[in-house]
Amino acid sequence: MPKQRLINATRVVVKLGSNVITARNSLDLEVIESISSQISNLMGRGVEVILVSSGAMAAGLRKMGMAKRPDEIPRRQAISAIGQGGVMNAYEKSFAACDKKVAQILLTGEDLNNRKRYLNARNTLHTLIEWKVVPIINENDTIMVEEIKLGDNDNLAAMITLLMDADFLFILTDIEGLYDKDPRKFTDASLIPRVTSFKENIEEYASHIPGTLGTGGMLSKIQAARKVTSAGIPMIVARGNTPNVLLRLFKGEDLGTYFVPKKEKMASRKCWIAYTLAPKGSLIIDDGAYQAVRQNGKSLLPIGVVAVEGDFEEGAAVSFKTLSNEVIGTGLVNYRSSDINLIKGLKSCQIEACLGGKHYDEVIHRNNLVLKD
Repeated sequence: MPKQRLINATRVVVKLGSNVITARNSLDLEVIESISSQISNLMGRGVEVILVSSGAMAAGLRKMGMAKRPDEIPRRQAISAIGQGGVMNAYEKSFAACDKKVAQILLTGEDLNNRKRYLNARNTLHTLIEWKVVPIINENDTIMVEEIKLGDNDNLAAMITLLMDADFLFILTDIEGLYDKDPRKFTDASLIPRVTSFKENIEEYASHIPGTLGTGGMLSKIQAARKVTSAGIPMIVARGNTPNVLLRLFKGEDLGTYFVPKKEKMASRKCWIAYTLAPKGSLIIDDGAYQAVRQNGKSLLPIGVVAVEGDFEEGAAVSFKTLSNEVIGTGLVNYRSSDINLIKGLKSCQIEACLGGKHYDEVIHRNNLVLKD
C-alpha cells in the first residue's frame, strides 16, 4: 500500500456496513464510538471525512424483533424508517463526546441522476465540511422505489467519493478484505492483499461471498472499487471492528485489501456519466463506429448506429453495444430514441432532411461519451 498517498490524503469517504455496527440484537455502540473517535482524530489532523453508513434496516429489524428483511417494499421501507433514527442518535451522541456535530443526508438515485441536484448535493457537502460537521449519508430507503434505487451503500459510497473528488475510499465490513473464497465457510481461504486489475477472477471470487444483514456482499465492493479506481482514486476494504483500523491504515499499516487506482484521474463530468447515471436504453453500433469510438476517440455518428433499444429523451444516458451485444460504454444522447430510429444509418448531412431540422451532427458527442475498460 502506498503509504505516501494516505499521508497526503486530505479528504476521504468511509463506508460502514450493517454487520459492523450491529451486534447482539442491537446497534454496537462500542464500534460506533470507536469509529467516531477515529474520525474525529483524523479531522483534528486536517483530514475531511464523509461517512456513509448502513444500519437503518438492520437496526429496524433488531428493534422489531425480526430475523430477516421483509420481501414487500412497504415493509422494508417501514423497517428502515424505524431504524434510521436510532442510527443517527447513536452517531450524534458518539461524535458529541468528541466535540463534533453531525448532519444526516438521505439520497435517492434521482438526486444523483439529475445534474442540478447532483451539484446541489455536492455544494451542501462542501458547506458541511467547511463547518467541520460530519456528513452521515445513507440511501433514503423509506421513499425509494426500484426506478430510483441506488442499489446498495457500497455503490453509494463510490458515487459520493466521485462526487466529492475524495482522495481515498475506505469500505469497512465484517471480514478482513477480499478473499479467494468465503472465509466464513472455508478455513483455507486466502486474503488478497492487493488488486491491480479487474481482468483476473476477482468478481468470481467476490460473487461467492454474500452479505447478510446488508444488501451489498463482496461483489458490490468490487463494483465500487471498479468505479473509484477508474477515476484514479484508491480504495481499501478492511474489517471495521479491528481496533483503531482507520488510524492504523493512515499510518500505512497493511490491513485489508488495497485496490490500486489508475494513474490518470477521470474528469468529474465523465465520472458522473459513467458511474452515476442509470442508462435509459441502448444503441447497437457497427464495427466501423466501434473502431472510430474505441480506437480513434471519435464521436458516435448516426451512420454507425444499427439499432435502438428502449424509449428515451434527448439528454438521456444510454449504453452502447457492439453487434455481439458487448457493452462498451455510456453516453448522453443528442436525440430522443424515436429520432435516432429515423436517422440511424444516415450520414450527418442527411439528418436535416430526415427530421426537418438538425441540432447536432453526432448522436453522442465524444465529450459526453465514456468507454468501459
